[in-house]
Amino acid sequence: MEKNIAFQITDWEKIPAVEHKGETGIAYWKTLQFEGLRIRMVEYSANYKADHWCEKGHIIYCVEGEMDTELADERMMKLSKGMSYQVSDELSSHRTSSAGGVKLFIVDGDFLKLK
Repeated sequence: MEKNIAFQITDWEKIPAVEHKGETGIAYWKTLQFEGLRIRMVEYSANYKADHWCEKGHIIYCVEGEMDTELADERMMKLSKGMSYQVSDELSSHRTSSAGGVKLFIVDGDFLKLK
């Protein structure tokens, strides 16, 4: 993997989707992977619920639909079209669900590691 990213355009329609089953529903990931950086377009099906608690940091932008993020402290955060959230690694145990389905643009990588 290269350390630097030359100018490039991504046609997300041409990136193959990889299926990831949740506790319920399915997530479809289209991924660009660089050294220390992952960029994804992710779609959660209706009635999706993650099968794990995540400690990883993310920058998540909601392209369409809406989702709920459950935090370990029992708070629920709703993200809908045009909204984003940001969190560093290890600062939040969270898991996602979506009743009606959602499409997300997600960036994560080494820059979000806890310092």
